[in-house]
Amino acid sequence: MSRRAVVIGAGLAGLLAAAVLSRAGVDEVIVLDRDELPDGPEHRKGLPQGRHAHLLMAAGMDAMEELLPGAGLRARLLAAGAHEIPLTSGMLALTSEGWLRRWRREGPAMFTCSRALLDWVVRTAVREQVPLEIRRATVVGLTGTAARVRGVRVATPGGDTDLDADLVVDASGRGTRVTGWLNGLGLTGVQEQAVDSGLVNASRLYRIPSGAERFPLTIVQANPYLSRPARSAMVMPIEGGRWLVSCGGSRGGEPPADPDGFLRYTLGLPDPIVGRLISGAEPLSDVHLSRSTSNVRRHLERLPHWPEGFTVLGDALATFNPAYGHGMSVAAFGARALSRELARGGPGAPGLGRRVVRSAARAADPAWTLAVSQDARYPGTRGAAPPPLADRALTAYTRRLTRVATGSYAAASVIWSISSLRASPARVFHPTALVAAAAGSPLPPSVDPPLTEGEREILRRLDRTGA
Repeated sequence: MSRRAVVIGAGLAGLLAAAVLSRAGVDEVIVLDRDELPDGPEHRKGLPQGRHAHLLMAAGMDAMEELLPGAGLRARLLAAGAHEIPLTSGMLALTSEGWLRRWRREGPAMFTCSRALLDWVVRTAVREQVPLEIRRATVVGLTGTAARVRGVRVATPGGDTDLDADLVVDASGRGTRVTGWLNGLGLTGVQEQAVDSGLVNASRLYRIPSGAERFPLTIVQANPYLSRPARSAMVMPIEGGRWLVSCGGSRGGEPPADPDGFLRYTLGLPDPIVGRLISGAEPLSDVHLSRSTSNVRRHLERLPHWPEGFTVLGDALATFNPAYGHGMSVAAFGARALSRELARGGPGAPGLGRRVVRSAARAADPAWTLAVSQDARYPGTRGAAPPPLADRALTAYTRRLTRVATGSYAAASVIWSISSLRASPARVFHPTALVAAAAGSPLPPSVDPPLTEGEREILRRLDRTGA
């Protein structure tokens, strides 16, 4: 019997899901997106965060390569100009407890490039590997009953029309209307949780100055322990010989959109290194702002009843403050959950959609915990529950571990494994982490960024601020 699947959304989650479905024996896979997709690595309107810094963590890359075997995704990205940044040595990071040292040892890496390039490379790889159809269309609802979804309702110039499907996947992103769609089928009571720090992102492109092509990725992180608004900045190398510079500020500490204010913002951070770097670099764009940054969790896995023939992935299920760089990886984890459930019973297995939602929700838990536990500490954050008394002890311990990590490879490895999503936040209680925290740092804290002499010379040469 011929089977058709409809995927709502042609972002990372949707395209990876489409690839998985086609390989699992679905005869026809149709991807619907309200945007006209670009023919190259270009920004598209339906991705509000697309102009800001995106980090593809090690675990996210692992998941994508598992879902697109033989596509050579890593090699394609590097050939297109993306950068593979080892967390151990290729990054300057100022944490709340000081600068992390750099180590000449192996560890997890992350990939940096524009979001437009990553989407384009993945979309091209998916289209080469599996047969699918991508249509421009706006989905306005689901068809069927509370027991089974039969397809989607699509808006057309002549009126709404129905598109039948054996399986519908909502991967429509942050702007999903899944709660209303389920309500329309009689499935009510979806619990939604939003934690909003009011973060504003401001980003600008610069040409990498001659001689600075290998300067490390540089991050000045926000400090959640000062009872002040979050303020952070990042200089990230991307394709085309460019730096993507992104600033982030929570409610009361928002970065401005004017170029002079943007530079002043970076110079006013706990360390002015970002401002010093960009003061001598050529700007290539205006400053772009975005305010679509809250953490939103739709607890669909808690619904007492779930319809057959329907599932939800990616940002439609859980959306994170982009400051932590976990959204793309979690989207890949959700598609991997779909792949594993399809391998167990095939596309027609009873209860498939519900099992995928539950697995994808579990996969999102670590990123949710990391993002919400940080955002809840900033003044003016909305939707955050008061921390329990036990949180004080946990905070003291994690701060100590982070402080030790500024001079201990063992402690830093724990931090890197969690931030790269290769380990859950519970990794801080592993015996190796406990021993490292108890032993303390064998090296004194670094007051200045851990630069090589060559990198210091680059910084001095670029600095036009006198900072």
